[in-house]
Amino acid sequence: MTTPAPSLRLAEITPANVDAALGVKVREDQNAFVAPVERSLAQAYASRATAWPRLVMDGDEAVGFVMANFAPDEEEPDFRCGIWRLNIAGDAQGRGYGRFAVGAVAAEARVRGNRRLTVMWVPGGGGPEGFYLGAGFRPTGRVMGGQVVGEMVLDR
Repeated sequence: MTTPAPSLRLAEITPANVDAALGVKVREDQNAFVAPVERSLAQAYASRATAWPRLVMDGDEAVGFVMANFAPDEEEPDFRCGIWRLNIAGDAQGRGYGRFAVGAVAAEARVRGNRRLTVMWVPGGGGPEGFYLGAGFRPTGRVMGGQVVGEMVLDR
């Protein structure tokens, strides 16, 4: 894995970049593990009070999409602060963009006063479990909707 360039940033989804967001496609073999950006944007629209969708940008190039959920009043603790979706373009994988996105969401979570960040993944060969474990998440022992719940304890 190469180190991400200093030109990495998260960008809010706007009319000017929504087509770039829709162009972020994971590898075909990963489609069973993550919903497409189109679905994420529809969910973000329906949950606009809590959803936090962002493009992962390397300079002027959209290389990924991440959507967090910040819902401090959510009854289910695993849904109060978490990564809802992470899609890194197939040809951009292995370059540190996913780790950057996780770190950026964790930083936003800290700013919002959260001490715990969750993520859920579909288990199975070719799935994202290894990535999330390598990024610092640990399984909680819970499974929701067939997905493993992982958590990262955030330092202040």
